Amino acid sequence: MAITAAQFKKVALSFPEAHEKSHYGSPSIMIAKKFFTRLRREDNGIVWVVGSIDERDALLEMDPKTYFITDHYRNYPAVLVRISQIDTAMLRKMLERRWRAIAPKKLLRAFSSPVHGGGAECSEAEGGAARTNPRKRTPHKLRKAKA
Repeated sequence: MAITAAQFKKVALSFPEAHEKSHYGSPSIMIAKKFFTRLRREDNGIVWVVGSIDERDALLEMDPKTYFITDHYRNYPAVLVRISQIDTAMLRKMLERRWRAIAPKKLLRAFSSPVHGGGAECSEAEGGAARTNPRKRTPHKLRKAKA
């Protein structure tokens, strides 16, 4: 069930526009110019920014073996996640949620699901939505041939 630092890095960097950068002196993963996540070497915890402090507190109460915080994160909507308690599927779901919250709108439109390679190729069965482009028109020659 536990993931390794290498697995963490591989999954985190698999998201569109993910790249490594120093953030406040620590190696971190960024999306565009925004903080995405990082692995804290001092406690093998992943920094996961969530929607609110209330949500963070609910996670801490629900599963204290997996989720924890330090004094540094007490006033932030972020929780630390022990890599020894999660698998790559859970990590991917957590990070996809964060990615969708911070990815530029243009990027969100281009990728229906970074987990599945994005775009219209992601079928409904894989968790994507069936997509059609209402603005895309049938070429003039094809319309005549159909008539």
